[in-house]
Amino acid sequence: MRLADKTAIIVGAGQGPGQGMGNGRATALVFAREGAKVLAVDNNLASAEETAAAVAKEGGTCIAFAADVTKEATLQAAVAEAMRLWGRIDILHNNVGVSLAGGDASPLEITEEAFDRVSAINLRGVVMACKHVLPIMREQRTGAIINISSVAALSANYPTVAYKTTKAGMVAYTEQIAFQNAEFGVRANAILPGLMDTPMAVDTRARTWGKPRAEVAAARDARVPLRRRMGTAWDVANAALFLASDEANFITGVALLVDGGGSLRKE
Repeated sequence: MRLADKTAIIVGAGQGPGQGMGNGRATALVFAREGAKVLAVDNNLASAEETAAAVAKEGGTCIAFAADVTKEATLQAAVAEAMRLWGRIDILHNNVGVSLAGGDASPLEITEEAFDRVSAINLRGVVMACKHVLPIMREQRTGAIINISSVAALSANYPTVAYKTTKAGMVAYTEQIAFQNAEFGVRANAILPGLMDTPMAVDTRARTWGKPRAEVAAARDARVPLRRRMGTAWDVANAALFLASDEANFITGVALLVDGGGSLRKE
């Protein structure tokens, strides 16, 4: 029970269509198993409710809440709901991101509309969620923020521009809030997943490219040095659990790679 008596907001706790488990849902399950009360926030309320039902089936506490990360007021409402329910917020986990589904493209093909949309979802939403949680954590003199970035932030050869730019910006933003809130006992860290076997990562590409899911998955597996297989949502959730727990109480401002050694490849 590494999160006993703690409360957590997970933004992006639902998931898109496809096979397997998404990072947000897996994290909600892991946090609840470890004793946290979870507010599962997603723009798709039905998907958030599925996450809450999965947690409840295991005997945990999870409440679904609808919010659109492109609208600050809905994030503010989610924070207010967590405070109404539990009177404190110990963990904020930002797990929202789109690339191809948001119209992302190469530096020569990106449109203004697609860049603005991906930026609003991937980065501005994180900034706005933190804006409303940080005053609460400062007053508590404790709190942990975990932002999901991507190994794309480190790759010069990443094919699309908006996803890479926003995920790199998230690392810089995480460092900023880690430093500026350290004196209040608030920690902020980023997780950089590599190639993951999730509905958003694999099924979205299969649909966009018109290829069988198995073919897309096999090509991604082959690029991972560790055991030649992608990671799973559980790998990301377990990393988030560590950073959210008191075991990481002297860790802040880090960008933790969860990529099976993928970032070690230079080609």
